[in-house]
Amino acid sequence: MGNRVTRDDFEWVYTDQPHTERRKEILAKYPEIKKLMGPDPQLKWVVSLMVLTQLVACYLVKDLPWKWVFFWAYAFGGCLNHSMTLAIHDISHNVAFGNKKAKWNRLFGMFANLPIGVPYATSFKKYHVDHHRYLAGDGLDVDVPTAFEGRFFHSPPRKLLWLFLQPVFYVLRPLYVNPKPFTALEVTNFAVQLAYDLLIYSLWGPKPVFYMIAGSTLAMGIHPISGHFIAEHYMYLKGYDTFSYYGPLNWLTFNVGYHMEHHDFPSIPGSKLPLVKKIAAEYYDHLPSHTSWVCVLWDFVFCDSLGPFARVKRKYEVAKAE
Repeated sequence: MGNRVTRDDFEWVYTDQPHTERRKEILAKYPEIKKLMGPDPQLKWVVSLMVLTQLVACYLVKDLPWKWVFFWAYAFGGCLNHSMTLAIHDISHNVAFGNKKAKWNRLFGMFANLPIGVPYATSFKKYHVDHHRYLAGDGLDVDVPTAFEGRFFHSPPRKLLWLFLQPVFYVLRPLYVNPKPFTALEVTNFAVQLAYDLLIYSLWGPKPVFYMIAGSTLAMGIHPISGHFIAEHYMYLKGYDTFSYYGPLNWLTFNVGYHMEHHDFPSIPGSKLPLVKKIAAEYYDHLPSHTSWVCVLWDFVFCDSLGPFARVKRKYEVAKAE
């Protein structure tokens, strides 16, 4: 359990991401997949129900002892809030109202952000575009850990700490790796979130605010659902830098487990990604996939070949010239 990881650098590759070419091949063979692209009419109602549920939960926890507020923040609120971050992920691809109503999607993302407790949706959108366009791009894709993370978090105890601190690194890493100007929409997102938090505090006191923020933070750290952070792009098998997961937690996470399919077709809503796999089965059935996010987390901590360095990295010369 005290062994250090055997990797001392990222897996540098000098080929383009595989999703672009596979997308072309699949569309040439199955043009009907284009019909899956576009807005998901159910998404806005599901998200609205989730926001309402968390509002009711805030009321219910206001008089609970602190230990029970903490428990429900992790066991219930965290699950719902982590699910909401993945709804925001879908919304960032404009699948709530369609590409022609991009502003509506940004505003709806702020609405979905409310139960999370901290402003997130607009900044996520700003960086997530690069994650798809420049997958694993050095200095571009802020989903890839820094070299410091790879060197420091190299043993099981430190990797466990790194998982716990994931929310912190997701906030700080973009500011170091690929800083971008603060936008007017981000200011709006911050103001709306602050107003909502103050409203909850004025109505029901500090416990509901703690419930929201603690739930979000805990569920993005060491939590079964947070296994998707590691499962999606960490190199569990050499030569592959995207993996899918087809287990039951997809029901709670807007099918984010269908990650290979998502990167092939980012404009298809999560609710329709299983249809992509069904239609183009021969392109996906042979690819390695995960069966358990909990096992993903366990292996990440205790397997010597896994750690923050277990990521593919690419150079995008064109992007640097822009």
